[in-house]
Amino acid sequence: METTHETGYYAQGTLAERWDRARLFFAAKDYAGAARVLDGLVEEVPEQTGPRLLLARSSYHSAQLRRAEAQLRLIVERDPVEHHARLMLGRTLERQGRKEEAGTHLRIAAALAGDFDQD
Repeated sequence: METTHETGYYAQGTLAERWDRARLFFAAKDYAGAARVLDGLVEEVPEQTGPRLLLARSSYHSAQLRRAEAQLRLIVERDPVEHHARLMLGRTLERQGRKEEAGTHLRIAAALAGDFDQD
């Protein structure tokens, strides 16, 4: 019998309990643990930005940059003025060596934050 994280500890509890657990994992810098909890949350409530953004942050901090990028692109596609997602997408692209593409998102994030002194 195969056991996955989705049917074990990481999927137990209500949505609110799992959200709290994911934030505790993240605060403890257990980014992989947070991502395991958040995978299920994002699947259950795909329209909510909070869990998807925390999944992107968890992925970013655990150097799963393509995974972070995919989540951030979904957020930005749904909400083009989501400042934090734009900023994180720019930083994620920078870490991947995609500076020109990153610059676009970083400039948009700066403008959304009211910082118009960007290059």
